[in-house]
Amino acid sequence: MITSSDLGGLMAMMPAFATDDAADFKATSTVSVERLEKGLNRMIGDGANVIAVAGSFGEFHTLLDSEFETLARSSTEINNKRTAMFLGTTALNTRDAYRRMKIVAQTKADGVLMGVPFYFPSSPQNAIRFYRDMAAEFPNLGIMIYHNPPLHNVKITVEMLAEISKIPTVCAMKDSHRDPIEFMRLTETVKGKMSIFVNQTQYMTFQPLGAAGFWSIDSWMGPWPVLALRDAVKRGDWALARQISLDIGPQSSAAPSLSWRETGSKISTKYAGYVDPGPLRPPFVEIPKEVDEAMRKKAERWKALCDKYRPAKAAE
Repeated sequence: MITSSDLGGLMAMMPAFATDDAADFKATSTVSVERLEKGLNRMIGDGANVIAVAGSFGEFHTLLDSEFETLARSSTEINNKRTAMFLGTTALNTRDAYRRMKIVAQTKADGVLMGVPFYFPSSPQNAIRFYRDMAAEFPNLGIMIYHNPPLHNVKITVEMLAEISKIPTVCAMKDSHRDPIEFMRLTETVKGKMSIFVNQTQYMTFQPLGAAGFWSIDSWMGPWPVLALRDAVKRGDWALARQISLDIGPQSSAAPSLSWRETGSKISTKYAGYVDPGPLRPPFVEIPKEVDEAMRKKAERWKALCDKYRPAKAAE
């Protein structure tokens, strides 16, 4: 049984590797196991500490049940316990989340990455009950809370986490929505029970406040900048960590569009060439020219960062 002490470092948020026909709304088998195997083996070999499957970047919201099962079984078989792996089971309602957890329970996954059922906002009481109910049904699966207020329509407060952290199998949380004071209160509340993963751009700031690791979508364009960040923080090389954080941070203060945030990242991943994620699935098939161009530029910039930080990592 995985625990919070087992978790930290770089959590790579994996794309749901797609077949060439995945953009066809009539397609029914769009998980490319060949692309999945090649990409996952590369990421594990290059040093990711945790792999998260079927989050928002992992297109959980576009997968048929049979495709989710293919993705879950193939990912865990390919990984074969080489690194910690969590499978996303977020859904619109508890019954769908339960069905996906039953699939995960039959694999070699360490646990699930699970957000509160969304569409209509959940009340605090129902959100807490959701995690209690799922944990009771699957006592051998670790639970990583997937906290995404803009998409899940609920903010999980420190007070709510005080209750949720009493659930023995809740071991981690993917987060990025706290200011430093709230984060310190959070880590004091869940200390020894949950490992908190923040966004890659927050890690230098929040690691001294208790963050165990960070999550990264950009790592699938090439992990060397974020591996360098992880290692610099571990060494206490704060000058380098600061420089890397500035390098990997957004180059504009404009808030990213929810329509082309995680979905757009799959486009930049394709352009970067570290892995081949395949095409986006419907309904995200009409890609504006300005989005495509922005993602191409993002990939070019990230590739330059890989060239900058890869030599030092290779020397190690």
